[in-house]
Amino acid sequence: MHNSSPTDAPAVREPLHTPVAHLVRGGVVEGVHYGSVVVLGTDGQVRLQLGDTEAAFYPRSALKPVQAVAMVRAGLPLDGELLSLAAASHSGEERHLAGTRRILELAGLGEDDLRNVPDMPFDPVVRDAWVREGRLPSRLAQNCSGKHAAMLWTAKLNGWSLDDYLAPEHPLQQAVAATVEELTGQRVARVTVDGCGAPLFAISLHGLARALARITSAAPGTPEARVADAMREHAEMASGSGRDVAALMRAVPGLLAKDGFEGVQAAALPDGRAVAVKIADGANRARIPVAAAALARAGVDPALLTEFAGEPLLGGGEPVGCVRAVPALDPAPLTACA
Repeated sequence: MHNSSPTDAPAVREPLHTPVAHLVRGGVVEGVHYGSVVVLGTDGQVRLQLGDTEAAFYPRSALKPVQAVAMVRAGLPLDGELLSLAAASHSGEERHLAGTRRILELAGLGEDDLRNVPDMPFDPVVRDAWVREGRLPSRLAQNCSGKHAAMLWTAKLNGWSLDDYLAPEHPLQQAVAATVEELTGQRVARVTVDGCGAPLFAISLHGLARALARITSAAPGTPEARVADAMREHAEMASGSGRDVAALMRAVPGLLAKDGFEGVQAAALPDGRAVAVKIADGANRARIPVAAAALARAGVDPALLTEFAGEPLLGGGEPVGCVRAVPALDPAPLTACA
């Protein structure tokens, strides 16, 4: 059982990021992505850190598993694919829209009760189809709609007001904040608003890794374990068809992984090993290669991770390089650049 008393909030400062990925073209380092990485062992101790893993930062959607745990603790009666959707940054596929409608129906609510921002589907293929069909942005299609539907149901079950369920002082968001502090082991440094309109809590990268580890290593049947099981068993509901984070969970047995905008990636295993990554410039192309290298340093079989080492860079239509983790993180590269 972990200590439920959080420590002081992480410092709000300009993060001291360091190089974590190289863009290599024709054997020359053409570009450098800065960021920070932390790797935790089974005992929760830091096994590797690069950059600034203790400064306050916004984990964006990588915090959704923690938000889902808070809702289950507050009585949200979901499991399986619908609970995975409650922790999702989904692609806007029909399965995601249907699942969100189902959560709303179970709650006796409708799409008009959602307070997330209207948007087009996240997946570019699905979004292009919407444009061709003349469909407009909707709250249902926005990638956080499953979480918002679950938030509404949780609020209704507890007799809390619905119109202001996104207010930081709302009982639901207070419960989420308390769960964030418990699982990360630290006080929240700042509170702002995420892209979808929900409160967003500033923690440290170390705290994010610790929270994911506590979720994946929790006892069976607990809210933490229910969220982890749902996301692992229904990875496409937590993301989408063709999404790298779903492929990563399928490739590594027992892995729970969640991405977030602005280059955030967290992942953890049932034995408590965990990694968290922040790419300073928010570059998506560096997120998964760096996370894969971090997982290899955590002890995951590198053979399971080779497909996540980064897409090749092309020159004249042929591979001439790649984005890969720096040697300090990946001394035996998962991939060789041209």
